[in-house]
Amino acid sequence: MIEDVQQDARNRMNKSIEAFKAELSKIRTGRAHPSLLNHINVDFYGSEVPIGQAANITVEDARTLAVAPWDKSMVPIIEKAIMTSDLGLNPTTAGTVIRVPMPPLTEERRKELVKVVRELAENARVAIRNIRRDGNNDLKTLARDKDISEDDEHRGQDLVQQVTNQSTDEIESLLQTKEKELMEI
Repeated sequence: MIEDVQQDARNRMNKSIEAFKAELSKIRTGRAHPSLLNHINVDFYGSEVPIGQAANITVEDARTLAVAPWDKSMVPIIEKAIMTSDLGLNPTTAGTVIRVPMPPLTEERRKELVKVVRELAENARVAIRNIRRDGNNDLKTLARDKDISEDDEHRGQDLVQQVTNQSTDEIESLLQTKEKELMEI
């Protein structure tokens, strides 16, 4: 029973970490990365799909993405979608390939992005602490119902705390990596 509570907490914490990683991947650094365009949707034959399903996105060099639509008629649609996105990018078209240069970030913008990243990390830590609280409540309920002893409850709480510490440490290392990446020129 204790292992079930611990495993449930671990699984939920891992999902929180994955959600945090997904949020981090959306934040633009000065470097080109295909995941930057993942949240942009395009009208692909009557349905809204992520740009990655309508085109091949590759990194041409450190500051340029190359977007090659599967269908030549999609070039202007994809170009417009990138232009109107909230990323502030200006794509250029060369035949069937759309090149998306990444403008360098200003120092002020970098500092703003670091604040955003720290806020995302804090939200992830809060989610993990809430999961720990739920796990501890489950253990208390089991102890109250006499399904486990008090000693087992305390041992279970220690195990849940270990999982919590590992998860918060992982979030902290992801945060440090992203901050370093953002402040790099």
